[in-house]
Amino acid sequence: MATVSEWIEGARPRTLPNAIAPVVAGVGAAIALDAFSWWRALLALLVALSLIIGVNFANDYSDGVRGTDENRVGPLRLVGSGTAAPKAVLRAALGCLGLAGVLGLALVALTGYWWLLVVGALCILGAWFYTGGKKPYGYYGFGEIAVFVFFGLAAVLGTAYVQAGRVSWAALGCAVAVGCFSMGVLTANNLRDIPTDIESGKRTLATRLGDQGTRRVYLTLVAVPYVVSVLLGIWHPLVLITLVTAPMLLKSVKAVGGGQHGRALIPALRDTGLAMLAWAVLSAVALSF
Repeated sequence: MATVSEWIEGARPRTLPNAIAPVVAGVGAAIALDAFSWWRALLALLVALSLIIGVNFANDYSDGVRGTDENRVGPLRLVGSGTAAPKAVLRAALGCLGLAGVLGLALVALTGYWWLLVVGALCILGAWFYTGGKKPYGYYGFGEIAVFVFFGLAAVLGTAYVQAGRVSWAALGCAVAVGCFSMGVLTANNLRDIPTDIESGKRTLATRLGDQGTRRVYLTLVAVPYVVSVLLGIWHPLVLITLVTAPMLLKSVKAVGGGQHGRALIPALRDTGLAMLAWAVLSAVALSF
Protein backbone atom coordinates (compact mmCIF):
# COMPACT_ATOMS: atom_id res chain seq x y z
CA MET A 1 0.00 0.00 0.00
CA ALA A 2 1.35 3.40 -0.99
CA THR A 3 2.20 5.89 1.72
CA VAL A 4 0.89 9.46 1.80
CA SER A 5 4.25 10.78 0.56
CA GLU A 6 4.19 8.29 -2.32
CA TRP A 7 0.66 9.37 -3.28
CA ILE A 8 1.84 12.99 -3.23
CA GLU A 9 4.80 12.10 -5.44
CA GLY A 10 2.48 10.13 -7.72
CA ALA A 11 0.36 13.26 -8.13
CA ARG A 12 3.50 14.85 -9.63
CA PRO A 13 3.54 18.18 -7.74
CA ARG A 14 6.27 19.51 -10.06
CA THR A 15 3.63 19.74 -12.80
CA LEU A 16 1.40 22.08 -10.75
CA PRO A 17 2.90 25.24 -12.31
CA ASN A 18 1.27 24.07 -15.56
CA ALA A 19 -2.11 24.55 -13.83
CA ILE A 20 -1.32 27.61 -11.72
CA ALA A 21 0.47 29.71 -14.36
CA PRO A 22 -2.41 29.92 -16.88
CA VAL A 23 -4.87 30.99 -14.20
CA VAL A 24 -2.47 33.65 -12.90
CA ALA A 25 -1.93 34.96 -16.43
CA GLY A 26 -5.67 34.93 -17.06
CA VAL A 27 -6.24 36.90 -13.86
CA GLY A 28 -3.76 39.50 -15.08
CA ALA A 29 -5.62 39.79 -18.37
CA ALA A 30 -8.93 40.17 -16.48
CA ILE A 31 -7.47 42.91 -14.27
CA ALA A 32 -6.34 44.75 -17.39
CA LEU A 33 -10.00 44.67 -18.46
CA ASP A 34 -11.09 46.00 -15.02
CA ALA A 35 -12.96 42.78 -14.36
CA PHE A 36 -11.12 40.93 -11.58
CA SER A 37 -13.25 38.60 -9.44
CA TRP A 38 -11.42 36.75 -6.68
CA TRP A 39 -13.98 33.97 -6.28
CA ARG A 40 -14.19 33.28 -9.99
CA ALA A 41 -10.40 33.21 -10.20
CA LEU A 42 -10.25 30.87 -7.21
CA LEU A 43 -12.77 28.47 -8.74
CA ALA A 44 -10.85 28.53 -12.03
CA LEU A 45 -7.65 27.69 -10.13
CA LEU A 46 -9.29 24.78 -8.29
CA VAL A 47 -10.62 23.42 -11.58
CA ALA A 48 -7.16 23.61 -13.17
CA LEU A 49 -5.46 21.95 -10.19
CA SER A 50 -8.04 19.16 -10.06
CA LEU A 51 -7.63 18.57 -13.78
CA ILE A 52 -3.86 18.33 -13.75
CA ILE A 53 -3.74 16.03 -10.73
CA GLY A 54 -6.47 13.96 -12.32
CA VAL A 55 -4.63 13.66 -15.62
CA ASN A 56 -1.43 12.73 -13.76
CA PHE A 57 -3.17 9.88 -11.94
CA ALA A 58 -4.96 8.86 -15.16
CA ASN A 59 -1.62 8.70 -16.98
CA ASP A 60 -0.14 6.72 -14.12
CA TYR A 61 -2.98 4.21 -14.31
CA SER A 62 -3.19 3.89 -18.09
CA ASP A 63 0.58 3.69 -18.68
CA GLY A 64 0.94 1.32 -15.74
CA VAL A 65 -1.62 -1.23 -16.90
CA ARG A 66 -0.13 -1.10 -20.41
CA GLY A 67 3.33 -1.76 -19.02
CA THR A 68 4.90 1.34 -20.58
CA ASP A 69 6.23 2.58 -17.21
CA GLU A 70 8.23 -0.51 -16.29
CA ASN A 71 11.60 1.04 -17.22
CA ARG A 72 10.71 4.66 -16.53
CA VAL A 73 13.57 7.08 -15.85
CA GLY A 74 11.57 9.90 -14.24
CA PRO A 75 9.68 10.32 -10.96
CA LEU A 76 7.76 7.53 -9.22
CA ARG A 77 4.80 6.04 -11.01
CA LEU A 78 2.43 4.31 -8.60
CA VAL A 79 1.13 1.53 -10.84
CA GLY A 80 4.28 0.94 -12.88
CA SER A 81 6.38 0.54 -9.73
CA GLY A 82 3.82 -1.67 -8.00
CA THR A 83 3.54 0.86 -5.17
CA ALA A 84 -0.25 1.17 -5.48
CA ALA A 85 -2.98 -1.04 -6.91
CA PRO A 86 -4.23 0.00 -10.36
CA LYS A 87 -7.84 0.27 -9.12
CA ALA A 88 -6.78 2.64 -6.34
CA VAL A 89 -4.98 4.93 -8.79
CA LEU A 90 -7.97 4.75 -11.16
CA ARG A 91 -10.28 5.84 -8.34
CA ALA A 92 -7.95 8.74 -7.54
CA ALA A 93 -7.93 9.81 -11.19
CA LEU A 94 -11.69 9.64 -11.58
CA GLY A 95 -12.18 11.39 -8.24
CA CYS A 96 -9.99 14.33 -9.26
CA LEU A 97 -11.53 14.59 -12.72
CA GLY A 98 -14.99 14.37 -11.16
CA LEU A 99 -14.10 17.15 -8.73
CA ALA A 100 -12.92 19.28 -11.66
CA GLY A 101 -16.28 18.66 -13.32
CA VAL A 102 -18.26 19.65 -10.24
CA LEU A 103 -16.19 22.80 -9.65
CA GLY A 104 -16.43 23.71 -13.32
CA LEU A 105 -20.20 23.23 -13.25
CA ALA A 106 -20.43 25.49 -10.21
CA LEU A 107 -18.38 28.17 -11.96
CA VAL A 108 -20.53 27.97 -15.08
CA ALA A 109 -23.77 28.07 -13.08
CA LEU A 110 -22.66 31.08 -11.05
CA THR A 111 -21.44 33.04 -14.07
CA GLY A 112 -24.16 31.99 -16.49
CA TYR A 113 -21.73 31.16 -19.31
CA TRP A 114 -23.34 27.78 -20.02
CA TRP A 115 -21.55 27.23 -23.32
CA LEU A 116 -18.36 26.75 -21.30
CA LEU A 117 -19.75 23.35 -20.26
CA VAL A 118 -18.65 22.12 -23.69
CA VAL A 119 -15.12 23.40 -23.07
CA GLY A 120 -15.06 21.77 -19.65
CA ALA A 121 -16.26 18.45 -21.02
CA LEU A 122 -13.58 18.52 -23.72
CA CYS A 123 -10.93 19.24 -21.07
CA ILE A 124 -12.00 16.22 -19.00
CA LEU A 125 -12.17 13.97 -22.05
CA GLY A 126 -8.77 15.25 -23.14
CA ALA A 127 -7.34 14.47 -19.72
CA TRP A 128 -8.56 10.87 -19.83
CA PHE A 129 -7.86 9.98 -23.45
CA TYR A 130 -4.32 11.40 -23.37
CA THR A 131 -3.14 7.93 -22.36
CA GLY A 132 -6.50 6.21 -21.75
CA GLY A 133 -8.73 4.26 -24.11
CA LYS A 134 -7.85 1.97 -26.97
CA LYS A 135 -6.10 4.65 -29.03
CA PRO A 136 -4.73 7.32 -26.66
CA TYR A 137 -3.77 10.41 -28.60
CA GLY A 138 -0.66 10.91 -26.46
CA TYR A 139 0.70 7.72 -28.03
CA TYR A 140 0.31 9.17 -31.52
CA GLY A 141 2.21 12.43 -31.12
CA PHE A 142 -0.66 14.80 -30.23
CA GLY A 143 0.18 15.36 -26.57
CA GLU A 144 1.97 18.66 -27.09
CA ILE A 145 -0.91 20.07 -29.11
CA ALA A 146 -3.37 19.08 -26.37
CA VAL A 147 -1.23 20.74 -23.70
CA PHE A 148 -1.14 23.95 -25.73
CA VAL A 149 -4.91 23.91 -26.21
CA PHE A 150 -5.96 22.90 -22.68
CA PHE A 151 -3.30 24.47 -20.45
CA GLY A 152 -2.63 27.40 -22.74
CA LEU A 153 -5.60 28.63 -24.73
CA ALA A 154 -8.47 27.13 -22.72
CA ALA A 155 -7.04 27.82 -19.26
CA VAL A 156 -5.80 31.38 -19.82
CA LEU A 157 -8.64 32.57 -22.02
CA GLY A 158 -11.21 30.73 -19.92
CA THR A 159 -9.96 32.35 -16.72
CA ALA A 160 -10.12 35.78 -18.30
CA TYR A 161 -13.54 35.13 -19.86
CA VAL A 162 -15.34 33.95 -16.70
CA GLN A 163 -14.30 37.21 -15.05
CA ALA A 164 -14.63 39.74 -17.88
CA GLY A 165 -17.14 38.11 -20.21
CA ARG A 166 -14.69 38.67 -23.04
CA VAL A 167 -11.03 38.19 -23.92
CA SER A 168 -8.36 40.56 -25.18
CA TRP A 169 -5.20 40.54 -27.27
CA ALA A 170 -3.23 40.57 -24.02
CA ALA A 171 -5.09 37.46 -22.88
CA LEU A 172 -4.39 35.75 -26.20
CA GLY A 173 -0.69 36.65 -25.97
CA CYS A 174 -0.50 35.23 -22.45
CA ALA A 175 -2.33 32.09 -23.62
CA VAL A 176 0.20 31.52 -26.41
CA ALA A 177 3.16 32.15 -24.09
CA VAL A 178 1.92 29.85 -21.31
CA GLY A 179 0.88 27.24 -23.84
CA CYS A 180 4.38 27.19 -25.34
CA PHE A 181 5.93 26.93 -21.89
CA SER A 182 3.65 23.96 -21.12
CA MET A 183 4.56 22.34 -24.41
CA GLY A 184 8.19 22.89 -23.49
CA VAL A 185 7.75 21.00 -20.23
CA LEU A 186 6.16 18.04 -22.02
CA THR A 187 8.73 18.15 -24.82
CA ALA A 188 11.58 17.97 -22.30
CA ASN A 189 9.81 15.08 -20.58
CA ASN A 190 9.32 13.18 -23.83
CA LEU A 191 12.89 13.91 -24.93
CA ARG A 192 14.10 12.21 -21.78
CA ASP A 193 11.81 9.23 -22.41
CA ILE A 194 12.60 8.66 -26.11
CA PRO A 195 14.53 5.37 -25.55
CA THR A 196 11.93 3.80 -23.24
CA ASP A 197 8.99 5.10 -25.31
CA ILE A 198 10.42 3.56 -28.49
CA GLU A 199 10.92 0.28 -26.66
CA SER A 200 7.32 0.27 -25.38
CA GLY A 201 5.83 1.36 -28.72
CA LYS A 202 4.74 4.79 -27.48
CA ARG A 203 4.91 7.08 -30.51
CA THR A 204 5.16 10.52 -28.96
CA LEU A 205 6.07 13.59 -30.98
CA ALA A 206 9.61 13.23 -29.63
CA THR A 207 9.99 9.68 -30.94
CA ARG A 208 8.70 10.85 -34.32
CA LEU A 209 10.99 13.88 -34.55
CA GLY A 210 14.01 12.11 -33.14
CA ASP A 211 16.52 13.36 -30.59
CA GLN A 212 17.88 16.37 -32.46
CA GLY A 213 14.52 17.45 -33.84
CA THR A 214 12.97 17.36 -30.37
CA ARG A 215 15.78 19.45 -28.95
CA ARG A 216 15.22 22.10 -31.62
CA VAL A 217 11.50 22.14 -30.88
CA TYR A 218 12.14 22.65 -27.16
CA LEU A 219 14.51 25.56 -27.78
CA THR A 220 11.96 27.17 -30.08
CA LEU A 221 9.10 26.72 -27.62
CA VAL A 222 10.90 28.38 -24.70
CA ALA A 223 11.87 31.30 -26.93
CA VAL A 224 8.30 32.07 -28.03
CA PRO A 225 7.12 33.50 -24.66
CA TYR A 226 9.83 36.14 -24.79
CA VAL A 227 8.81 37.12 -28.31
CA VAL A 228 5.31 37.51 -26.86
CA SER A 229 6.78 39.64 -24.06
CA VAL A 230 8.28 42.04 -26.59
CA LEU A 231 5.07 42.21 -28.65
CA LEU A 232 2.86 42.79 -25.60
CA GLY A 233 5.38 45.34 -24.40
CA ILE A 234 4.46 47.57 -27.34
CA TRP A 235 1.02 48.17 -25.76
CA HIS A 236 1.86 47.32 -22.13
CA PRO A 237 5.50 48.38 -21.60
CA LEU A 238 5.62 46.95 -18.08
CA VAL A 239 5.19 43.44 -19.52
CA LEU A 240 8.82 43.69 -20.62
CA ILE A 241 9.68 42.89 -17.00
CA THR A 242 8.91 39.25 -17.84
CA LEU A 243 12.19 39.16 -19.75
CA VAL A 244 14.00 38.88 -16.40
CA THR A 245 12.74 35.27 -16.17
CA ALA A 246 14.81 34.18 -19.18
CA PRO A 247 17.94 33.38 -17.08
CA MET A 248 15.87 30.79 -15.22
CA LEU A 249 16.03 28.73 -18.41
CA LEU A 250 19.76 28.89 -18.97
CA LYS A 251 20.51 25.51 -17.36
CA SER A 252 17.61 23.89 -19.20
CA VAL A 253 18.68 25.32 -22.53
CA LYS A 254 22.24 24.20 -21.87
CA ALA A 255 21.09 20.68 -20.92
CA VAL A 256 18.77 20.25 -23.90
CA GLY A 257 20.94 22.09 -26.40
CA GLY A 258 24.07 20.41 -25.09
CA GLY A 259 22.80 16.90 -25.75
CA GLN A 260 22.26 15.64 -22.21
CA HIS A 261 20.12 12.53 -21.73
CA GLY A 262 18.13 10.61 -19.15
CA ARG A 263 18.06 11.88 -15.58
CA ALA A 264 20.21 14.85 -16.54
CA LEU A 265 17.13 16.26 -18.28
CA ILE A 266 14.84 16.05 -15.23
CA PRO A 267 15.83 19.54 -13.95
CA ALA A 268 14.80 20.96 -17.33
CA LEU A 269 11.20 20.02 -16.59
CA ARG A 270 11.33 21.74 -13.20
CA ASP A 271 13.09 24.87 -14.43
CA THR A 272 10.82 25.28 -17.45
CA GLY A 273 7.77 25.00 -15.21
CA LEU A 274 9.15 27.51 -12.72
CA ALA A 275 10.08 29.94 -15.49
CA MET A 276 6.53 29.64 -16.80
CA LEU A 277 5.09 30.41 -13.36
CA ALA A 278 7.42 33.36 -12.86
CA TRP A 279 6.57 34.70 -16.33
CA ALA A 280 2.85 34.41 -15.58
CA VAL A 281 3.13 36.15 -12.20
CA LEU A 282 5.16 39.04 -13.61
CA SER A 283 2.87 39.41 -16.62
CA ALA A 284 -0.16 39.52 -14.30
CA VAL A 285 1.49 42.17 -12.15
CA ALA A 286 2.47 44.21 -15.22
CA LEU A 287 -1.04 44.03 -16.69
CA SER A 288 -2.48 45.23 -13.38
CA PHE A 289 -1.07 48.74 -13.90
